[in-house]
Amino acid sequence: LKGVKPRRTIRDTSAVAYKMANIPASELEPDQKGELLCTYAALILHDDGAEISPAAMTELIKASGCSVESYWPMLMAKMINNVGMSELIKMGSGAGGGGGGG
Repeated sequence: LKGVKPRRTIRDTSAVAYKMANIPASELEPDQKGELLCTYAALILHDDGAEISPAAMTELIKASGCSVESYWPMLMAKMINNVGMSELIKMGSGAGGGGGGG
């Protein structure tokens, strides 16, 4: 995907995700790494049909040999439970509605 320039809109975070995907995990800032690890843990739990809780996310992150600040799983689980994982996946995929005509 070299040379691909994702389009950026207010709801489209694919450009950020694409940029992060090109950076080795060891070069991520701690907050970026925490968010990424929690996102992966939440996606794994969602895919397994398991409850997305701070404890379950922390357990998965620890099992991977990583760690995050304790507030990350709590924040992510709260957001996921308030918004819904399916909605968040739609937002992250850039599958939002089209722009207004004009």
